Amino acid sequence: MKILIGTHNRAKTKAVQTISSIYYPEVNYENKEVPSLVSDQPMGQEETRQGAINRAKQLIDELMEDSDTLFGIGLEGGVQEIDGQLYICNWGALATPAGDVFTATGAGVPLPAEIAEQLRGGAELGPVMDVYTNKKGIRHDEGAIGVFSNGLVNRSAMFEHIMLLLIGQFEFANKPK
Repeated sequence: MKILIGTHNRAKTKAVQTISSIYYPEVNYENKEVPSLVSDQPMGQEETRQGAINRAKQLIDELMEDSDTLFGIGLEGGVQEIDGQLYICNWGALATPAGDVFTATGAGVPLPAEIAEQLRGGAELGPVMDVYTNKKGIRHDEGAIGVFSNGLVNRSAMFEHIMLLLIGQFEFANKPK
């Protein structure tokens, strides 16, 4: 049995593997970089959610010949504006070979004005955070949520929560009636 992951991002991959291995200990994983088909920096819940759905569905569409696939996972990070403040937003999607798609959203925290201003100007959060923290590849490790939660919640843990919600929906939909 195989789970497809629509990214090579370390934080996202770790989240998928950590949670999936609890429920499917014999599963294998295949990472495939697939485009989100949305903006490089998704703005708003809808665009971020759509990016996750697009990734998950593309995995299934492109690798449908593999009958051993349990499902494909797309995870997408974005930002949303609420009352003039930009917040981190994150979405996940689980797509099955049968055509089912399940979605879930995760935690969000406000971004400092200096970062929000750059994002509104067209910058992408990952590179902005690299400069802000003077570290390279923040999106693969703690992520912005890790920085602004003072390390209490990192990006992988945040996506683990989304994975629990996705697998829970998948299992609920597939339990005997």
